[in-house]
Amino acid sequence: MDRILEKKTWTAKRIGLIVSASVVTIMAVYSLAFRENSSKVTISRDRITIASVRYGKFQEFIPINGSIVPIRTLYLDAIEGGRVEKRFLEAGSYVNQGDPILQLSNTSLLLDIMYREAELFQQSNNLRNTQLAMEQNRLALQSELLELDYQFKKIARVNERNRQLLEKNLISDREFDESNDEYDYLVNRRRLTMQSHVQDSIFRATQVDQLKASLIRMEENLALVKLNQENLLIRAPVSGHLTSLNAEIGESKVRGERLGQIDILDGFKAQIMVDEHYITRVRPGQRGGVTLGAKRYELLVDKIYPEVINGQFQIDMTFIGPVPEDIRRGQTVRIRLALGDLTEATMIPRGGFFSKTGGQWVYVIGEDGAFATRRRIRLGRQNQDDYEILEGLEAGEQVITSSYDTFGDYDRIILNN
Repeated sequence: MDRILEKKTWTAKRIGLIVSASVVTIMAVYSLAFRENSSKVTISRDRITIASVRYGKFQEFIPINGSIVPIRTLYLDAIEGGRVEKRFLEAGSYVNQGDPILQLSNTSLLLDIMYREAELFQQSNNLRNTQLAMEQNRLALQSELLELDYQFKKIARVNERNRQLLEKNLISDREFDESNDEYDYLVNRRRLTMQSHVQDSIFRATQVDQLKASLIRMEENLALVKLNQENLLIRAPVSGHLTSLNAEIGESKVRGERLGQIDILDGFKAQIMVDEHYITRVRPGQRGGVTLGAKRYELLVDKIYPEVINGQFQIDMTFIGPVPEDIRRGQTVRIRLALGDLTEATMIPRGGFFSKTGGQWVYVIGEDGAFATRRRIRLGRQNQDDYEILEGLEAGEQVITSSYDTFGDYDRIILNN
């Protein structure tokens, strides 16, 4: 008879399945627990640039282009307009102070001088005629006073004699009254004549003073016009280099028009246009450097022009110490303008990584040099060569500074030799 066989719980097949499942589960758990969560890519070392983080002297500066100009320039302007008659020198010549450069002519100015000279001559004649009239009036008055004095003495004697005769009743009252009336008449006439002379003298003196003042003004105006005539001959105000001369024979120039310029060659400076971003950081006294012919020359910010044109403002920098011997006007030089003093700082060289990361993170090489991982950093100041590191990196570490454009967004880079 059949018997019931007891079913075995742990068969060899079942145990094998459980072991296999356990192994798969353990491997899966291990893979989930210990695998790298970051994405990665393999890059050849030949395609990247690696630089070391260092600690040392750091100075912030900006590279700028400057144009060399003479330290002083004098402009030649037409003080009086006219027609260009002659050119004594050509542009590019060296001139000494007082050398003639241009001769202008002005017919209207010449006629004006002749008219003013005629007016001056007429006014001078008026003054002489007035002075002559005053002298003639003085002589006539003296003659009249002399005659009056003579008549006065005569009538005074007659009147005194008649008074005595009247007292003796030798003449009538009528005769005495006639002589006395004539005496009073001459006294009053002499007094009026003297008053008239005083008033006429005051008037004549005032007239003479006015004529003299007018004559002086006319002489001054004539001298000024003649000076303008002399200014038709354009002379060099200083010794220097006649850089430009804008005048052709027969050309008409108006008053105040620019004719040329003279550069004084006792020094040079650099005129520089700087981005308005730095307008609050550039101050007089800041230094800069330029390398010419394997030699370095120092410059100093001398003047800052506050006006901003097309996003830029102008500064003037003068040389400190020796000036390059072969430097020329208009020459363009590359200047490194320091924006701060030398300080100790942690820094890395500039590189293409900045365009991708904006300076917020970099790839840092591990100690074994086999891989590089992303790390957040914070940058500070910068110059043409380096970035200042404020956070995230230590001196001695190595980072990838070349462009990250081909790296994608991977968190880890495997470096392949």
